[in-house]
Amino acid sequence: MKRSATVLLTALAPISWGTTYAVTTEFLPADRPLFTGLMRALPAGLLLLALGRVLPRGVWWGKAAILGALNIGAFFPLLFLAAYRLPGGTAAVVSSAGPLFVVGLSALLLGQRPTVRTLLAGAVAAFGVSLVVLKSAGALDGLGVLAAIASTASMSAGTVLTRKWGSPEGVGPLALTGWQLTAGGLLIAPLALLVEGAPPALDGSAIGGYLYLALGNTAVSYWLWFRGIGRLGATRVTFLGPLSPLTAAVVGWAALGQSLTPLQLGGMALAFGATVAGQLWAGRPAAPRPPRTVRKALRETASG
Repeated sequence: MKRSATVLLTALAPISWGTTYAVTTEFLPADRPLFTGLMRALPAGLLLLALGRVLPRGVWWGKAAILGALNIGAFFPLLFLAAYRLPGGTAAVVSSAGPLFVVGLSALLLGQRPTVRTLLAGAVAAFGVSLVVLKSAGALDGLGVLAAIASTASMSAGTVLTRKWGSPEGVGPLALTGWQLTAGGLLIAPLALLVEGAPPALDGSAIGGYLYLALGNTAVSYWLWFRGIGRLGATRVTFLGPLSPLTAAVVGWAALGQSLTPLQLGGMALAFGATVAGQLWAGRPAAPRPPRTVRKALRETASG
């Protein structure tokens, strides 16, 4: 499959995730971030395990648990905590800081030296996020903002490790996604019971909301996301992230009557533009610098 088609399919994941905030606030029980994270992760994970029919082996039990904790177990509860406390567009735009986390972690863990353009795009995106969050601190919930930032950091770390570790031979993205969703769901389950108590009563709207989150929003979207990481690289995939806040903002404006100040809208536009440009530039990695001994030998050859 051509790279452009892979990018387009991968982009469906953040587009779907951008609807999470509206679904959470409009259809799901209030103030249940742990239970909501559990219902999003575990059913989807068990479904993909049944479809993939492959279990981890050897060191992959530990790796799947770590990836599941970062990408699902910590990310989902923090994401829903932010969704309950912040407007959808505002909560989602914080994810624009994701490329900065990924660029830094990719340099540290993968040895990928970022280009100047990529760093510039990440810095401009972070500035745009600051306009949305910091300039409106009086109107935003501080815990919600912290939860949104922490969820972005957790998912970014999981994205880089997913690229670093790849997958076992013969194991595709479907099984790898199922491992992570199941591990993350099992991590959330005891915390949800301990902190939030027994599951709440669910009406038809809540059941429909949870079915959407578990299937299209999670099982399919995360399979596309991890498949994209394997084929495109962690940095390039992460720069597709602006599609999530863009979708959330459009849904919030069109369906929920939410509004943002002109300064916030300007910050969102700046962050979106920078991260989209960064997604394109991330496809052109800088050439690795030769080791010092090699550079010295080349200089001596040239001078001789």
